[in-house]
Amino acid sequence: MKARPEADVTTLKGVGPRLQSTLAKLGIHRLVDLLLHLPFRYQDRSRVVPLRQIRAGDDCLFEGSITACQTLFGRGRSLKVTLEDGTGQVVLRFFHFSRYQQENLSKSTYLRGYGTFRFYGRDLTCAHPEYETFNEPPPPPEATLTPVYPTTQGLGQARLRSLADQVCNLDWPDDIGTPFADLEFLHRPPTGTDFSEIDAVREKIAHDELTAYYLVMKGRALERKANVAPALPRSKALGRDLLRRLGFKLTQAQARVVSEVLTDLEKPVPMLRLVQGDVGSGKTVVAAFAAIRAAEQNCQTAVMAPTELLAEQHHINFAAWLEPLGINVTLLTGQLSAAEQRDRLEAIENGSVAVIVGTHALFQDKVVFNNLALSIIDEQHRFGVHQRMALKYKGNSYEPHQLVMTATPIPRTLTMALYADMDVSVIDELPAGRQPITTHTVAVGRRDELVKEVEKVLTSGRQAYWVCTLIDESDEIDATAATTLFPELVKKYPGNQVALLHGRMKSQEKIGVMQAFKDGEIDLLVATTVIEVGVDVPNATVMVIENAERMGLAQLHQLRGRVGRGSVASHCYLLFSEHLSEGAKVRLTAMRDSQDGFYLAEQDLKLRGPGDILGTRQAGEQSFRIADLGLHAHLMPKVIERGEKLITDDARSEEMFNLLKTWAPADSGNLTV
Repeated sequence: MKARPEADVTTLKGVGPRLQSTLAKLGIHRLVDLLLHLPFRYQDRSRVVPLRQIRAGDDCLFEGSITACQTLFGRGRSLKVTLEDGTGQVVLRFFHFSRYQQENLSKSTYLRGYGTFRFYGRDLTCAHPEYETFNEPPPPPEATLTPVYPTTQGLGQARLRSLADQVCNLDWPDDIGTPFADLEFLHRPPTGTDFSEIDAVREKIAHDELTAYYLVMKGRALERKANVAPALPRSKALGRDLLRRLGFKLTQAQARVVSEVLTDLEKPVPMLRLVQGDVGSGKTVVAAFAAIRAAEQNCQTAVMAPTELLAEQHHINFAAWLEPLGINVTLLTGQLSAAEQRDRLEAIENGSVAVIVGTHALFQDKVVFNNLALSIIDEQHRFGVHQRMALKYKGNSYEPHQLVMTATPIPRTLTMALYADMDVSVIDELPAGRQPITTHTVAVGRRDELVKEVEKVLTSGRQAYWVCTLIDESDEIDATAATTLFPELVKKYPGNQVALLHGRMKSQEKIGVMQAFKDGEIDLLVATTVIEVGVDVPNATVMVIENAERMGLAQLHQLRGRVGRGSVASHCYLLFSEHLSEGAKVRLTAMRDSQDGFYLAEQDLKLRGPGDILGTRQAGEQSFRIADLGLHAHLMPKVIERGEKLITDDARSEEMFNLLKTWAPADSGNLTV
C-alpha cells in the first residue's frame, strides 16, 4: 500500500499516544512533517579514529577493548570505563547510570562509541557517549553520515533517526515528485557527500518553502480584498487644520505616506498597510491623520500599543493633536480603577469618544465599539496574530481598516516576500533639524572617564539615559544590573536627580517616572530596555548602554533612537566587556559606523540569521522549517517571480497545489488546496 504524505505519524511502527504528543511539540503531526524535520548538522561516523589520534575537543567515532569498569565515589557516584585499542587509551565517564548499564559494560569485551573528548584531570575523557557494546570485534561502520536533529525532552536522537529511517523507507506514490527524494537525501546523505551538495539541496527545498509562504500571503490579500470596509472619504478638511497646528512641517516621506494611507481609506476594501519608519521618523503623526479621517465620518479608531508606557505617550500626543479639532480621545488600560474603566467603556459604546488608545485591554469582550472603522497597531510584532485579529471582528457589519506600524526595520531584500499580503509604506527620511547621533564604543575599563563625560552633559542642563540589560544581579549572566548601578550613580552625581525605571515597577510608577524625566525633573534615568520603544524626550542627548555586546543590532538601534530627538547633537556610548566574540565586534562596529536602520537590519540578518524578522512579520505564526533567511535571502527575487507565475498560469496549478499541500495545508488563504 502506498503511503500518503498527509497520513498521521501514528501510522508508523512504535508511535503511540505518548510519542505522538512528544512529536507534536516539534510540530510533527503528519508523515511529511517528519520528512521536513531535517538535521541541523551531521556526524561522520563512517571512520573509526584510532585512540592515539584523538585530541581534546574532537567529536569522533571510536572503538576499543574494555579493560576496566569501576564505580568511583567522590562528590557523587560515577562510572569510569577504560578503553584501549593497541594505539592508545581513553576514558569514558558516566555520571548517571543504571545497574543494568553497569553490568552490561562490565561483561562486554568491546565498545564502539561517538562523543566529544575533554581532559578530565589527566585522562582524555568522553562523558556519556552514544555507544554499543560487543563480545566480538565490531563490524565495519556504515558508510553514511549520521544526522543530528532538533529535539525536545523525552525524545532522543536514536528514536528520531529510527523514525526518519521508517519514513524514508516508505513506498511513496509515483506522483509525489523529486522534493521527497531531496528530503530523503538530506536525512541520509551517503558518505563522501560534500557539504556543498547538502547546502544546494537545502536551498532548493527552501525555495519551495518560501514560494509556498509567498502564495499563502497572496491568498490572504485576495481574501481581504473580497471583504467590505467602510469607505472614508475626506469631508471636513480637519487634516489641514492639524497641519496648521502642528508647529512643524511634514517631511516629504511623511506626506507621501499620509497620502497613501488616506487613499486606501477612501476605498470600501479593508486597508492592511504596514508603515515602516526608522526610529524618530514620525510614524505617529501619520497615524493621527488616519484617525482624523475616520472621525470626519463619525467613525471610531482604536490605537493599540504593546506597553502602558507607550499607550500613555500615544494618548498624550493624540489628545494634544486631535482634541483641539473637536475629536475626543480616551485611554483604556488595565490599570484603571473599576469606576474609570466603566465610564470609559460606556463612552466607547455610545460613541462619545472617537479615538481609543490602549493596550491589550482593547481585546477584551467587554470593550464594545460604537462604530469602529480603523485599528492602528504600533510595534505590531509585539502582538500575537490572534490578538491583532480580535479587533478585526469588533466592527459592526464590516471589517475595519488596519494600519500597522513598526520601527523595527525589515531588510529591503525580504519586505516584498514576507509582506506579500500587505501594502507597505516606508518613511525613509528624518524630520528637519534632527542632529546626527555620534556613537562611541567604550571598553568597560574606561567607565570612570565616561562617568565624567556624562557629568559634563548633566551640568550643561541636558539629560541622559543609562541602560542596563538586567534588573537584578544574576549568578548565570555576567552583566551590570540596573538595581546595582542605580545607587552607585546616585553617589557619583550628588548634585543631580537620578531615577530608576524597570519593568517590574507598577505601571503608574513607571509612567510617573517617565513623565518626570520628560518634564526635566530627572537628570539621569537608569533604566532597563523598557525605554526601548516610544519614549520621546528632546532634551536627552546622551545614551549609555551597558554590556552592549549582549544585544542585537535592532535593539541597540532602537535604544540609540531615544536620543537625537531634538536640535542638539547627541551621543551614544556602547560599553562593552573584555573577550568580545567576532560577531559582537562586527555588531558594535556597525553601530558606530551607521545610523541607517535598514542597513543595520541587513547586517543583523547576515550576522544572526532571521532572528525576529518573522516575529516582526507575524508574532505567533510558525517560523520557516527549512528556509534560513540569513542564508536564503538572495532567493527572494526568484521566489516572487515564481509565485506570480504560479498564480497567473493555470497550467501550473498542479505545482502550486503540491507546494501548498506540503507547506501550508491549514492556512492558504484563497489559494485553497
